[in-house]
Amino acid sequence: SSGVRAGQGGYGYLREPLWWIGMVSMIVGEVANFAAYAFAPAIVVTPLGALSIVVSAILAHHFLNEKLNIFGMVGCAQCIAGSVVITMHAPEEREISGVNEVFLLALQPDFLLYAFSAVGAALYLIFKVAPKYGKTHIFVNIGICSLFGSLSVISCKALGMAIKMTFEGNNQFKYPVTYFCVLVVACCVVIQINYLNKALDLFNSAIVSPIYYVMFTVLVIIASTIMFKEEQTTTQVTTQFCGFVTIVTGTFILHMTKDMDLTGALVGFNAKGSGPVARFKGKDEELPILSPKENKETL
Repeated sequence: SSGVRAGQGGYGYLREPLWWIGMVSMIVGEVANFAAYAFAPAIVVTPLGALSIVVSAILAHHFLNEKLNIFGMVGCAQCIAGSVVITMHAPEEREISGVNEVFLLALQPDFLLYAFSAVGAALYLIFKVAPKYGKTHIFVNIGICSLFGSLSVISCKALGMAIKMTFEGNNQFKYPVTYFCVLVVACCVVIQINYLNKALDLFNSAIVSPIYYVMFTVLVIIASTIMFKEEQTTTQVTTQFCGFVTIVTGTFILHMTKDMDLTGALVGFNAKGSGPVARFKGKDEELPILSPKENKETL
């Protein structure tokens, strides 16, 4: 690659064709994700983003020869199971008459407190913390992305509803609030891309991806709950929490074990039938897997 790396504050990646191919692909996916916010609560759509991790792992297994080991399969299964649980126990979406109503919801004291706190914390991280600790502490850049990301999702939700209502005959683009949402989304997305690139350049993506997913999803759920106040029963909240924890553990398992070299394979019992054996890649001999009793005797 050419130019100064993203982790050093450079933007050399903008001259890389492969980066732009990836960016265009991501934009196409985000457009579909954006449309989802117009039809479902953000508290449901955002956690389901973990399915993109599963799809990426499967595609990498088939097209990039990145082997998906047994732990990766378990992680994928957990992500899918958690997503199903969250979807089945999703709250009823609040009826919104237009973007002006969303703007009034955003002016609630509790949401204003969250918004100003999020922006203030992000700016503090950008100007005070990132210059000193951004290259050594992974949570700095990811925290900036997540804080601005929670606000961008709320604006995406409002903008998606505006587009949906406009197609239904209720033009929402005659209101200044709609263009304010466009401005907020644009600013937040630019900041997210910048600091996410820095985090990925400085740290292992196997660590960045799950941490970013957890921080981003938690902040979006908090922001959405404060603003829209969807009514939920205790059972719904508990079940969704369990589904979210299932997705989080699956995401961590998938990422933390993706480079694990599991070359051994359990092939059955040895000729004497005394115990299971494993055959390793590139070797013809079978290694006995001793029972706890046999292990103790050999020590």
